[in-house]
Amino acid sequence: MASVVSIIPIVLLFILMLGFKMAGHKSALLTLVITVLLALFAASPLGMIAPEHAEDSVIALTGWAVVEGILKAVFPILIIMMAIYSYNILGESKQIEVIKRQFTSITDDKGLLVLLLVWGFGGLLEGMAGFGTAVAIPAAILIGLGFKPMFSALVSLIGNTVATGFGAVGVPVTTLCNEVAESGSASAAQICETSAFAIIQLAPLFIILPFIILTLTDKHNLIKNLIIALWVGVISVVVQFVCGYYLGSETPAIIGSLAAIIAIIAYAKVFARKSKVQDKETFTLAESLKAWSVYLFILIFILVSGALCPPVNAFLKSHLVSAVHLPVLDSTFKFGWISNAGLMLFLGATIGGLIQGLSLKRLMVILARTTVNLRKTVVTICSLIALASVMNYSGMITAIASGLVAVTGDFYPLVAPMIGAIGTFVTGSDTSSNILFAKLQAHVANQLGMMGQSTFFGMEGGQENWLVAANTTGATGGKMISPQSIAIATAACDMEGKDGEILRSAIPYALLYIVLGGLMVYFGC
Repeated sequence: MASVVSIIPIVLLFILMLGFKMAGHKSALLTLVITVLLALFAASPLGMIAPEHAEDSVIALTGWAVVEGILKAVFPILIIMMAIYSYNILGESKQIEVIKRQFTSITDDKGLLVLLLVWGFGGLLEGMAGFGTAVAIPAAILIGLGFKPMFSALVSLIGNTVATGFGAVGVPVTTLCNEVAESGSASAAQICETSAFAIIQLAPLFIILPFIILTLTDKHNLIKNLIIALWVGVISVVVQFVCGYYLGSETPAIIGSLAAIIAIIAYAKVFARKSKVQDKETFTLAESLKAWSVYLFILIFILVSGALCPPVNAFLKSHLVSAVHLPVLDSTFKFGWISNAGLMLFLGATIGGLIQGLSLKRLMVILARTTVNLRKTVVTICSLIALASVMNYSGMITAIASGLVAVTGDFYPLVAPMIGAIGTFVTGSDTSSNILFAKLQAHVANQLGMMGQSTFFGMEGGQENWLVAANTTGATGGKMISPQSIAIATAACDMEGKDGEILRSAIPYALLYIVLGGLMVYFGC
């Protein structure tokens, strides 16, 4: 009964967005209200609330959960806002036209252009920043190149999947391993093995997803699409595996995406012939730097402020940090004024805009206009993250996972990725899904006797890491249809109110993704 009641918010969200075609902000807000009512009147009688909160007032617990969710929404909202702001600067300065011509000067093959943006450039953004940048920026550029909004949103969501497990310089997998480590801090060997396992589980998708992206772009050249997908996919998975197994979780998405970009450009130069009627354009270094200055400075700030520069990262995270204590929840929300990715996007975009000839006053007008246009997206994301927080503290998410474990038994490895996908669908974050379910996956591995050597590397305890890795494997698939990701896509593609339409288009690919992940996990046990 607890599992049935707990799944109501997820089902309701689907019904409102798909069945009633209700706008995303309205669907999310209404679902939040229903979730709060379930938490108030059903969670305690059904024994869903965790023991540490059993003595707390249900009203206080739920109320502070909503507050925590709204506070946590600040980070993704800032990042989305600044990602769209950066693109709007390019439109205002007309430098987007130079970027468009540079992309088309590589090749006039639309499939390669789309793959370069959503798989290569998008994966690079995910690896360095995460938090929606890999959907917002590539989708906006695709529209600037003349692609339709729905297409741009869909391929950006499909492309922003496998890289999310190692997004934001490997935070999701590192968090996953720390959650199951007895000391609370995983060893380098455990992180490396879990990273490698996740990449193995995702291996077929490194080829299938590029093929889908290419075929959505051009349905008439399936053989060519398959060849390109094999070329780019094999290079991506091999490079990511080597990085994951030998270096850990920080670099697979970054270095793997750079390798994919090189592979795509190499294929375009060698095999993709340009149209004879199309003149080959050349650009000076100064012209290229000016056109790309917005994204160049964004990448510089993200790299310098991130885990790739530990001293700078440590300084930023320890200075100008505001802390809000949340009673009852016994947690503290911290906001780093100089360490958040939103600030890095803002600084990079603003400096780039100044280089492109826009005045500071004009840039602030663009920022204000961007903020006003994203008001519905703000409501959507605040509602969704608050909903996730309420479901977490009321025990709904744990009840859903426990129900799946009870039903599946020895076939649990087949649905292990689904657990991770549910976590990401609800929370919008691979990292949050790993926090929620890492211990559950390890506990089930223990129940199933999966504590011996791994099939692939023979490391003691490797089977447990294999099932733990399944959580992030599924979480990357859930990212494709997470309402938060879809809210970002609607904002980037100026498709307010079309959330349900985008969700409907993405669901078949997400289901295929999760099923393939489940099969890989099951047969690898």
